[in-house]
This record gives sequence, structure tokens and C-alpha cells, in this order.
Amino acid sequence: MSETAAAPVARERGHNQGHGQGHGQGHGQGHGQGHGHEGGRGHEGGRGRAVTWPFAPPRGYLTMAGRCARLASREIDALMTSLVLPVMLMVTFVYLFGGAISTGTRYVSYVVPGVLLLCAGVGSAGTAVAVCRDMTGGIIDRFRSMDVGSLPVLSGHVAASVVRNAASTVLVLGVALGIGFRPHAGLAAWAAATGLLLLFVLATSWLAAAFGLLVSSPEAANAFMFVPMIVTYASSAFVPVRTMPAWLHGFAGHQPATPVIETLRGLLLGTHVGASGWQALAWCGGIFVVSVGLSAAAFRRRAQ
Repeated sequence: MSETAAAPVARERGHNQGHGQGHGQGHGQGHGQGHGHEGGRGHEGGRGRAVTWPFAPPRGYLTMAGRCARLASREIDALMTSLVLPVMLMVTFVYLFGGAISTGTRYVSYVVPGVLLLCAGVGSAGTAVAVCRDMTGGIIDRFRSMDVGSLPVLSGHVAASVVRNAASTVLVLGVALGIGFRPHAGLAAWAAATGLLLLFVLATSWLAAAFGLLVSSPEAANAFMFVPMIVTYASSAFVPVRTMPAWLHGFAGHQPATPVIETLRGLLLGTHVGASGWQALAWCGGIFVVSVGLSAAAFRRRAQ
């Protein structure tokens, strides 16, 4: 082949080789960059799920609340304890000790606000057991694989506690009215008392959830019941603080139960509430905020 004929062939081969190399490199680079970009986005998405895992849409909260309510309804012994124990204590104090205790009013009227608070504390104790059972039973790993957040799981147990406490509160009030309790509260006072009691239940339920996350077994979590009972007994729930020993006045007058009970008593009996109302809100709000933060931190540590 002559040089004249060979020159176009060589140029064509060079063009094809250049085009092939350019296309291969461009495709390889573009493909690699595309995979790298998708991988980066996937990694970012993984980090996003890790950051936002504690949270969930509202439907997740409702689902977990329904689950926890069903579980609570199957535990008949714990349900009966939260319903019957406050009523038995109220009847015992009214009929066995009421005649020997001077409060300036009918003893049944004096003791009902304290029993309502004791009822809330006892009812919230089941939250500690339920949360600890979830953490030790392996269900949390399944929830994480389903992208169910930590806050919905804990909020479900708190919601079940609120329902349980609402039932026991209605039962206590019904029995109290039957044995002579006569409140002097208007609609606004009843609404305020209900709101304060609800805030106390939320605070103690979140505190119970934190306790259940910190202990290692449901049996140990069941000991939380003694915390609200001791605090309520060492308050103005059953006797005035002034009748207690002098060394107990400081604790009885400066702990969460006393201002909450005094506020409920003032609202239900139509007496002056005074500074105890703000103290009660401060105690309940502080316990609620601290307990939610402690529960979130303890859940992250246990779920790792």
C-alpha cells in the first residue's frame, strides 16, 4: 500500500483509538463518580437515620401507645394493684385512723388529695417494669430494624401509664364520694386539678421509665413503687406537716408531694392555694424535663 493510501487508514485508526479511550475513560470516571456519589448519599442517609432514629412520625407514637396499653391490660395482677391499693389505703386511713387525727376538717376530705397522688405514684411504677422488660427481652432490636424510634417506645409506656392512672383516679374519686368526700370546686378548679394531676403522672411516669432503663432486671425495676410511696407518706398527704417530728419538717415541707397535695386540696376544697401552686408546677416540670433527658440518654446507652 502506498503512503498516500496508508495515511488515511492510520488517521482513522488513531481517531478510533482516541475515541475508544476517551469514551472508556469518561464512562469509567462517570460511572465511578456516580457510584461514589450514590454511596456518599447512602452513607449520609445512614447517618441521618442514626441521628433521627429516636424520633418518628405521629403514627409511630400511636402504634406504640396501643401496644403498651394492650400489654398493660394483660397484666391483671399489676392492674389490680394499681386500682385496689389506693382505695384500700384510703378506706384504712379514714375508718381506722381518721378519728384520731385532727386536721381542721373532715378527715376524708383532707386525705383524698393525698390518696390521688399516691394512686398516681403507684400506677406509674408499672412503667419501670414494662420498660425494663422491653430492654431485656430483645424486642428493641426488632424495633430498630423496623426504624421505630426510642421516644415512641418510651412514650407508649408513658401513655399506658396515663390511661391506667386515669382509671384508678376515677375509681378512687368514686369510692371517696361514697364514703363522704364532698368537694367544693367549680369547673375551672376541677380543670386545674386535673391538669396538675396529669402533669404529675407524666413526670413520675418518665421518672419510672428512666429507672427501668437504669436497672438490669424487671424485679429490680419493681422497687420503684417504694419511691412515690415513701415521698407521699412523708408529706402532708395523711397528716399535717406541723404534727410531724421537728427533724422531719424540712424534708416534708420541701419535697414534690407536699406542694402538689396542698394545691390539689386547695382546688378541690375551695381553699386558698397560695405559693404551693407555683411550687407544684416547678417540681412537676423540673422532674419531667430531667426524666425525659435521662431516659433518652439511658436508652441510647442500653440500645448500643
